[in-house]
Amino acid sequence: MTSLDDVAKAAGVSAATVSRALSGRGNVSKATRAKILAVAAELDYVASSAASSLASGRMRNLGVIMPELHRWFFNTVLTGISAEATRTGYDVTLYNVTADPEVRQEIFGAFLRRRRVDAVIVVALELSDWEERELARLGIPVVIIGGSSGTLPGVSIDDAAVTELATAHLLELGHEVLGFIGGAEQFDADYKVPSQRRAGFDRALRARDISSDPSLIGEADFTIPGGFHAARQLLGTPGTGMTGLVAASDEMAIGAILAARELGIRVPEDLSVVGVDGHELGALFELTTVDQHAQNQGATAAKLILATVESEDTYPKSLDRSFDLLVRRSTARVPREPSA
Repeated sequence: MTSLDDVAKAAGVSAATVSRALSGRGNVSKATRAKILAVAAELDYVASSAASSLASGRMRNLGVIMPELHRWFFNTVLTGISAEATRTGYDVTLYNVTADPEVRQEIFGAFLRRRRVDAVIVVALELSDWEERELARLGIPVVIIGGSSGTLPGVSIDDAAVTELATAHLLELGHEVLGFIGGAEQFDADYKVPSQRRAGFDRALRARDISSDPSLIGEADFTIPGGFHAARQLLGTPGTGMTGLVAASDEMAIGAILAARELGIRVPEDLSVVGVDGHELGALFELTTVDQHAQNQGATAAKLILATVESEDTYPKSLDRSFDLLVRRSTARVPREPSA
């Protein structure tokens, strides 16, 4: 098996220089680093993580805690985290926290110590006081994506502001009778995202002295089928005069577009539909959306926390991320004679 000394001998440099070049830390010229990387690849050398840990006192391992694995937001955030961790030379250990309190207790009370991670990112999971104390006992940097706490920094967006922006877009197009599809009550946990997004919708209407119609408010589960069934019920009610629909997620907005097609309602000629997220499927459905840059949220959190690990500086401060309105063909000016 090829050793670090073998690489050093072949490259004509010291073992310490090889170590600095392969770890990306320390003062090594670009030319020397390129030469060492080429020699290491030629000799099929892979650095020992155990040896690196002994030398640096770090495991080069980033722990990620999240409550979901199959939803778009969590997958996209994890992609951003993983890409930044890989770029920095860190592995990622994923912990899936279920609703089972015993599982949560095992993860926060034992698993994190057993695997020895250098930092922890918590994704859209509201922590109990006990869980925050357990994380504090680890003595490592921790950051939350999708929220913040009294003691831990966070990387997040303003969930009320994103739906306020989406709603304002329809109002500026002349739509005044708007429907809304938000999250059902059972999804209003961990930072109250459904409630916040509904609040943004109501806030945009109040700014125009418009009252929301309770009969035009639907609930779903942030999925395409959920959005389809909620929109099917709203759009199937005659005489509402609704010309615009705001969905609290792109997947529910896509479901609404499919429901409108089934009912013979043209988008955007008869009904304008806007979503929130920046889901990659939105482009296929020509969906106007507010892009929350979920992958960038993951990459930003990883960059902040790993910089803290490497420099041993103080924890990063909480950071509100930007979001952008992407106007596509699912929205248009209000029709002269509403037919939805």
